[in-house]
Amino acid sequence: MSTFTLTAGATPLLVSMPHTATSIPSELAARMTEAGRALPDTDWHLHRLYEFASELGAGVLRPEYSRYVTDLNRAPDGRALYKGANNTELCPTSTFAEEPIWRAGEEPQEAEIAERRERYWRPYHAALAAELDRLKERYGIALLWDAHSIRSHVPRFFEGRLPDLNLGTGSGTSAAPDLIEALMAVAGDAAPYTAVLDGRFKGGYITRAYGRPADGVHAVQLELAQIAYMDEDPPFTYRPEKAARLQPVLKALLQAMLDWAAAQPDCRP
Repeated sequence: MSTFTLTAGATPLLVSMPHTATSIPSELAARMTEAGRALPDTDWHLHRLYEFASELGAGVLRPEYSRYVTDLNRAPDGRALYKGANNTELCPTSTFAEEPIWRAGEEPQEAEIAERRERYWRPYHAALAAELDRLKERYGIALLWDAHSIRSHVPRFFEGRLPDLNLGTGSGTSAAPDLIEALMAVAGDAAPYTAVLDGRFKGGYITRAYGRPADGVHAVQLELAQIAYMDEDPPFTYRPEKAARLQPVLKALLQAMLDWAAAQPDCRP
C-alpha cells in the first residue's frame, strides 16, 4: 500500500505538503463522527495552489491519507508541538473546533497509534529524509518548503484573524539568517497580504526536525490563511481568482529560496 507520492525535481528544493490529503481507510471512516468525516482541518487544495512548483524544478512530496489518520507534522513520540498551548495529537481525537473525530469508545488507543505510526508516519518521513539526503549529495545544499494552510479564525489556537503569510523557522533555527531575511523581504512586500515571521506558527515537527543549517539543509514552513485562496466553510471551494492573485507571491518565495541557494559557495548546479 502506497502512503505517499514523491515527484523528484531538478533543483535543491523539495516542497512537502503533509496535510493536503483527504483519503480515509474505510475501516477507520466507519468509526468516525460526522464532523470527523468532513475533514474540516485539511490543508485544502494546496496541490492545486502550488501547481507551479514543478515549473520551478521543485520536487513535491504528498501523503495519500488524511491528517486524521496520522498527523505527519507531529513528533512520533506524541510530544506537544507547542508547550503550554492547545495542541493536537499524532493521531488526532478532536477537530480544530474541538468536536470529536471518533465515536465514543472508538478513539485510537496506544497499540493502534503505534501501528498507524509505522504504516503512515514512518514511510513519509523515510522518503523525506532520503530525498533531502539526495538533494544535499547532488547539489551540496538542500531546501525544504513545508506547505500548510488553515482557517483564518481558529480560537482554539489563536485570537483574532491570522495573518495571510505565516513563515515559520523554529525561531530562526531551521534556516540560515540571510535566507530567512530574503523570504521575509518578499513576504513583507506582498501587499495586500499580511505577513509575520515565527508568530503563532513557528514551524511544526517537520521544519524543526529537518532544518539543519549548519549541515546545509534549510527548512521553512509557510502557514497560509485559507481565506486568501478559498472558501473557509464547507464545501471548501477553491477560488481560482483569489488563487491567481496569491500564486505569484508563493512563486516569488520559492524562487527566493532557489536564488539564495544558487549564491551559496557550496551549491552545485
